[in-house]
Amino acid sequence: MKTRTRVNHPPQTALAPGNRALVAPIFQSVKFELGDLAETERVWTDRGEGFHYSRHGNPTVHDLELLLAELQGRDACVAVGSGVAAVAVTLLALLSHGDHLLCFAETYGPSRGLIVRTLARFGVEHTMLSVEDLRGIERVLAERPTRLVWFESPTNPMLKIVDIAHLTNAAKRHGALTVLDNTFAGLEAHSQYPIDLYVHSLTKYASGHGDVMGGAIIGEQALLREVRAQATALGPVLDPHAAFLIQRGLKTYPLRRQAQCATAARIATLLSADPRISRVHYPGLPSHPAHALAASQLQDFGTIVTIDLTGTPEQSRVFADSLELFAIAASMGSGDSLIVPPQLQQPRGLSAELRQLSGVTPTTARLSIGLEDPEDLIADLCAALAAAFS
Repeated sequence: MKTRTRVNHPPQTALAPGNRALVAPIFQSVKFELGDLAETERVWTDRGEGFHYSRHGNPTVHDLELLLAELQGRDACVAVGSGVAAVAVTLLALLSHGDHLLCFAETYGPSRGLIVRTLARFGVEHTMLSVEDLRGIERVLAERPTRLVWFESPTNPMLKIVDIAHLTNAAKRHGALTVLDNTFAGLEAHSQYPIDLYVHSLTKYASGHGDVMGGAIIGEQALLREVRAQATALGPVLDPHAAFLIQRGLKTYPLRRQAQCATAARIATLLSADPRISRVHYPGLPSHPAHALAASQLQDFGTIVTIDLTGTPEQSRVFADSLELFAIAASMGSGDSLIVPPQLQQPRGLSAELRQLSGVTPTTARLSIGLEDPEDLIADLCAALAAAFS
């Protein structure tokens, strides 16, 4: 075989039976070959098992999908390139012109933007309430046919807790699907409820290191077929190397989350007694209005602590700028502690009434607690508060 041919058709090492890598290999290949034309035709037309093109499926990505589905207690998963891609693919797969969607003012900003702007362009209507408005939810579902209820719990950034049993029961009585953005709660949370689909941003806790993006839609196979078809058609696929990094991050996910939650609870308790903080939003605090509900629904109280500072927005700015260990940055769930200060936290594109329902104030800041030593984080917060209120 000539050199130019050999370098494009190199020898491949086949492992002996029973001999396997403890860390699964990365199938960094776009294309896959099958045994013959007949088998290729079966796989290309979804009548046979196997892989032929990574936009349709990849072994490394599929390994991740199997793990995520098992963690969430469901039988299937579609992994995509980012959390927002998971949101977009799900909405576009489930909704059509003329459908009605029920959503909430407390919804994550990019998700809200997709609903209010993108879907509206294609004739999908929506009603937006507060997740705490149980009577309003019942009224809307009773008054008009609703295809889908989209919600989060805990919500971003105010950590409101949804009565999931009430919401899912109401939706099912009126024939509506439910989709929960489960990113804040974690990869195993809320599996006990009859939720149709779960959406996760894998960029956050699953990855855990702030160096890779991904998203997942998890549920039963029948409903996910259309979601997978939409993902394949639109193309926001997860790269196999990114899937490998997320799988690597998941090995330490339970330990990371446990440590981060413990530090978050300690910080929330400390700040709740500080007169320079008017309110601490953390469902693990007995003072949280839905503390009992959160304790009954969640496995932990999370790694996010949201605070309303006393004083002025300018003092909040000094507080954020004075922090040494909390980076001013988006996202959460990695080993680095982060802050989204009030100047970047304000909800956009909402009416005055919906802005009030969101609960965000001019001095609301969201803290994402990382893996640093709790004593160092507490010292940093105290020093920044002293600088802001000196």
